[in-house]
This record gives sequence, structure tokens and C-alpha cells, in this order.
Amino acid sequence: MAQNRYGPGVRMGNWNEDAYLEEMQLSITEDGYIHYGDKVMLVNPDDPAVEADMFLGGDLSLCMTPDEIQCHLRDELEVPCGLSAVQAKTPIGRNTFIILSVHRDATGQVLRYGQDFSLGITGGFENKMLYLSSDHRTLLRSSKRSWLQEVYLTDEVSHMNCWQAAFPDPQLRLEYEGFPVPANAKILIHHCHTNRGLAAHRHLFLSTYFGKEAEVVAHTYLDSHRVEKPSNHWMLVTGNPRDASSTMSDLPKLPAEDTRAVEQAMGLDTQ
Repeated sequence: MAQNRYGPGVRMGNWNEDAYLEEMQLSITEDGYIHYGDKVMLVNPDDPAVEADMFLGGDLSLCMTPDEIQCHLRDELEVPCGLSAVQAKTPIGRNTFIILSVHRDATGQVLRYGQDFSLGITGGFENKMLYLSSDHRTLLRSSKRSWLQEVYLTDEVSHMNCWQAAFPDPQLRLEYEGFPVPANAKILIHHCHTNRGLAAHRHLFLSTYFGKEAEVVAHTYLDSHRVEKPSNHWMLVTGNPRDASSTMSDLPKLPAEDTRAVEQAMGLDTQ
């Protein structure tokens, strides 16, 4: 985790960096699913098959990335605020998101594939909630490196904050519609208004106060079989019930991510 270069608790100009780096506690799931109100990390999982020219390897977590100059000039967080993907396994203020309902209060209820939800983040600040948002690319508004559709954080509640989870396998996507979204498993996250998938650009870096970090955009990458590529894969990572300082992604990986048990329960396993 990055360290405050000026010493603990020291404010750099108007900016208290400690708020972004304060360790957070993720939610612990008892049934293996994600619920509205859960605190999670959004992780783009490592994939050894990705292209060799990638800038960052390993698991990357989605992080808020405030503009350094604006942070020094203002007492409060400037919006809209940028995002990046970072090699960070510890839940801290800048990478801990909250699953929020869009249309009504559904706190505690299971999040399901195809349901609208929003992703909020406080950044470690009190009484400050920002929402993961996106909008169509224009000549004046696009991502910094790839010029694709940008993602950003804003304090304005609107349909631009609305996202949905989808099953990664397109052949089973409709069958999984309405089923609970599992924690710590690969899913797709689509922006409802633009129908673009949240994606991490491991080959493109952004220069931030915290160092060089990977660009994040809203863009769907498909292979020759019309299947989303690893850049569109995400996991909603929860806390480790055996160790409050770690996450479920820190546990040893199973030999394979096998969905057969779920498919059998749904009557989809033909073997």
C-alpha cells in the first residue's frame, strides 16, 4: 500500500491522503452471494493468456483516482473524479465500493443477474458518496489514453449510475438471468445506458499521484467467438471471515472455476 510521503496524518496542502489509504472492512458473505449494501472490491482478475505487452499483471482493483492538483487546491473531493486499475489487494478508502439499489431500498437482498444496481464509494471521507458513472463518448469527453468511453465518479444520482451484472458465458447468459450474483467469481458489468462493459486496459498507464496505474473505460471487447475478453472480467470480492485484514481473493485458488453445480441446480448440465 502506498505510504504518505510526508508522514502519517500530515496534510499536503488541503488534501488528506490518509483518507484514501485508510484500510476498510469488506462485507463477509454467508451464502456465497452479493447483496445490496455489501462493501466489496471490484477486481479484474489476472489472466496468463493476455497479451505480453501489458503494463500491469496480476489482479487489479478498481480505484478512485482524484486529480492531484485539484486535491491540493480544494478542501473537499473534486467531482467528477477519475478511476484507474491498481495492483492493490488490501481494501482501502479508494478501492472499497458499496452495492446500492437504484429504484428502491433493497439493503440486504441478494443482487441478481440482470438487476439494476449502482456502485458507490466514499473514498474514506465521511458524508461523501460518489457513484460509478459513464456516458457516451464525445469529442470533448473520452478516456485519456484510448479515447474510448470514459468512466468516472460523480455525486449526482442519475441513470448514468446504473449497471447490471451478466454471466460471462454468452451461451448461458439468458439462463442465468434472475439468479443470484456469486461473490468472488468472474462476472461482466455492463453500463445500462450505453450497453458498454466495464474494462481494464492493462497495456495503457495513467500517471497519478499514487504512481503509474492502468486505465479503466467502458468498452466491450469480443473475441472471434463473440465472447467477452478478460479485460471485461470482474469479480466482486468480499472479506475473508477467517482474517479481517484479508479478502477472499487472497485464499488459494480452486483447481478450476467449475459452474457445474449451479448448472445442475438449474437443469442445464446435460452430462
